[in-house]
Amino acid sequence: MSRQLNFNIKMKTQIYYIALLLLLTVFTACNVSKDIETPTDAVPLAYRNAITTDTTNIGSLEWKQFFTEESLVQLIDSAVVRNNDLQIAQKNIEAANWQLKQSKWNNVPELNLQVGASSSNPSDNSFNGQNLAALSGQKHIDDYNAAIGLSWEADIWGKIRSQKKEALARYLQTTEAKKALQTTIVATVSKGYYNLLMLDAQLAIAKKNLALNDSTLFVIKLQYDSGQVTSLGIQQAEAQRFVAAQLIPQLEREINIQETTLSLLAGTFPGAKKRAANINSIVLHEEAAAGIPSKLLSGRPDVKNAEHQLQAANARTGIAKAGMYPALNITASAGLNTFEISNWFTMPASLFGTIAGSLTQPLLQKRKLKSQYEIAKIEREKAVIGFRQTVLVAVGEVSDALVSTEKLKLQQSIVSSRVVTLQLAVKNANMLFKNGMANYLEVITAQGNLLQSELELASLKRARLNADVELYRALGGGWK
Repeated sequence: MSRQLNFNIKMKTQIYYIALLLLLTVFTACNVSKDIETPTDAVPLAYRNAITTDTTNIGSLEWKQFFTEESLVQLIDSAVVRNNDLQIAQKNIEAANWQLKQSKWNNVPELNLQVGASSSNPSDNSFNGQNLAALSGQKHIDDYNAAIGLSWEADIWGKIRSQKKEALARYLQTTEAKKALQTTIVATVSKGYYNLLMLDAQLAIAKKNLALNDSTLFVIKLQYDSGQVTSLGIQQAEAQRFVAAQLIPQLEREINIQETTLSLLAGTFPGAKKRAANINSIVLHEEAAAGIPSKLLSGRPDVKNAEHQLQAANARTGIAKAGMYPALNITASAGLNTFEISNWFTMPASLFGTIAGSLTQPLLQKRKLKSQYEIAKIEREKAVIGFRQTVLVAVGEVSDALVSTEKLKLQQSIVSSRVVTLQLAVKNANMLFKNGMANYLEVITAQGNLLQSELELASLKRARLNADVELYRALGGGWK
């Protein structure tokens, strides 16, 4: 009974000792490395040529609110769900999430169950063999052991907490990387769809001009038969017709290639793409709000990614710094131990318990650890520079998109007026030509100018739609 009491007292003393060490660790734990905050001066007050105090911007809209054309919404929806690059990004998030969960257990003691048995047969002529024979009359030693072992490293210098911070930053980086990828895919699909609508419009223009050229060529041939024009007139009219005819297979090829590109983005095999609209029916965001540059810090996934990169660099610097200081390790084990298996559960004689604590200070590794710390600080400084560069690029993209939307609108207005003028010119030229008041060169020239202007007008409408999308993407839209 007294042996049991003594054993209990010893175990309680050991438990109090462990608790005291834990309490001491909690009160002495500290960070040995000071973090660098995200630069607050990296963002200008306003975009170039834009002065506004309105903090709202179109980048806060979900892509289903920004894009309203049914066929385009279906394409984007398919791409967001089935795009293979996005699926890989999702797997990266899942892997990072497991690493984050694991990091939360870094400061939990390691607990192991150990069961073992051993038998040794010392030499009869050895010191152990002669003592064994003299004491017990046996020639071998059996040892049976069952114990629970515990080991724990105290987080005195914040190394484990820094590891958790790094894992969290890495996880957040993967989520922002997926958002950035989705933003790019939404913009790419929409631009590809608008390009498809432009090609449809240009194909219709080419076919219309081909029919117009056929009509002109027919009249010129009649005039040739009556001796009013020479064969040169027929040749020039045919050459003009070939210009419009050559555009048709070229545009059909480009339509096929664009449909294949959209299919691949949507994670499907190549095929025709449904479009219920034409390029002139797509409504532009005429008064799109860009807000203020500081909103990019929360709206642009790549900016958030750069911010998390800085947080991860801070954490790695803390880990490197903590590695230069002493590490406190506590180990303990308790269980049953006996020479004979029949006495295994004899209490308390078979009980045993040990506890140990140690401080480990690196000595000869000082130069190596110092180098690792200095490299970590340099990487952190690079992360700050990278953050500034990311913000710089983001502000530049928004500024470019703003000026593009403004200047393309003016261009479209000018070309639209030119198309109206040329349409009237072609109509008048045809009328005068049929009445013998204009020659075939005037008709051919007017038709050629109209063809090029109508093709340019369709291209400008596509460019305006793309600038609209680019402003939305530059402001961080499309990832929600």
